[in-house]
Amino acid sequence: MKSTKPTILVVNDDGVTAPGIKTLMHVMKEIGRVVVVAPDSPQSGMGHAITIGKPLRLDKVDLYEGIEIYSCSGTPVDCVKLAVTKIFKGEKPDLCVSGINHGLNNSINVLYSGTMSAAVEGAIESIPSIGFSLDDYSLQANFEHCEKFIREIALQVLQNGLPVGTLLNVNFPNTHDIKGIKICRQANAKWAEEFDQRMDPYKRPYYWLTGVFQNNDNGEDTDVWALEHNYASVVPVQFDMTAHHAIPVLNTWNFNVE
Repeated sequence: MKSTKPTILVVNDDGVTAPGIKTLMHVMKEIGRVVVVAPDSPQSGMGHAITIGKPLRLDKVDLYEGIEIYSCSGTPVDCVKLAVTKIFKGEKPDLCVSGINHGLNNSINVLYSGTMSAAVEGAIESIPSIGFSLDDYSLQANFEHCEKFIREIALQVLQNGLPVGTLLNVNFPNTHDIKGIKICRQANAKWAEEFDQRMDPYKRPYYWLTGVFQNNDNGEDTDVWALEHNYASVVPVQFDMTAHHAIPVLNTWNFNVE
């Protein structure tokens, strides 16, 4: 008899042994059958990169009892692609969850995030998908206070589904006193980036990326506001990047091409 439990694909960008994915596995195991496909090493900031021109490795590993886990040599997006085609063999899982990321993926960070790109790839494959992140970069980060929120959000998605072409970007503040969940929009914020120039032993310059996060948005309906006020932020995200509001403007242009 076919199991009535949902099948859940778990992915991340911090690597198959990261504490965040261990917590996500634990929560998802209470909900359904869990299959994990995650990078064999950290892939933060990879965005929606895929591997081209070199082979990918997909190895089954025995890390946690009762969970089917695969280690992948590629990017977070590669993990989803391989899961769909080689593990599920075209039969889509009921849910794809990515994370829990060590560090926020709010505002503009969503564009660079390997965690969110894995979830986006799930949505591209028509799988209801969610990316989870916590405002704590430490490898000793404690994720326990996020568990009840993760469980509830996942259950709501399984029960209600998501609009076509949409996924959820969920971020948690670094506090054990989370007030609740806020549905938000992405804040208009960005990184003011700098490159710290240093010299190697051969007197050749090299650079470390640094910067300061600048919020240019005073709205109280944004993910930045929610996190600053100790709410978990939930932003619906789409992979259709068309600026629909700009189409009427561009249609007023007079293209003189002869």
